[in-house]
Amino acid sequence: MDIYEVFRKRHSYREYTDQPIPMDALERMGEAVSLAPTACNLQPFEIQVVVNDELRAKIASVYPRDWLKSAPAIAIAIGDRGTAWKRAEGNSILDVDIGIVLEHFVLAAQAEGLGTCWICAFNRAEMDAALGVTGTEKTVVAITPVGYPKEEKSSDQRPDRKPLNEIYRII
Repeated sequence: MDIYEVFRKRHSYREYTDQPIPMDALERMGEAVSLAPTACNLQPFEIQVVVNDELRAKIASVYPRDWLKSAPAIAIAIGDRGTAWKRAEGNSILDVDIGIVLEHFVLAAQAEGLGTCWICAFNRAEMDAALGVTGTEKTVVAITPVGYPKEEKSSDQRPDRKPLNEIYRII
């Protein structure tokens, strides 16, 4: 699939079939993650793809939406503020790095015919505790369910976008 086709086809999905995800697809998605750029190539992250029912239930207890439970896998983006690059004023750019990495993951998932849905609307401390992420520097930054969508969405189902000239300029 051409990269621009991947961009056009990618949607957030909230319903999944119970069809298992092939291991080779997950491995290719892992390669996409490993190729994601991070500041100074510090790679202050770990992506865990959770297929274990017990762990998926723990995640669903923190983000209790029924549709999350329907996905056969949930990817967890764990970041480490202690190893992330910091701006001159000392602010970590971990969230930027995780954004790049997880976007590589969701676009690779789309190329594999899988659906995803970025989720950041959870209590970090509760999610960290549920997944056993400990310490003061490591934290779960985002999660996404992964699976085959129950129904494919077409490009015309995409939410309205601002006109290109309002968000992109060549100067």
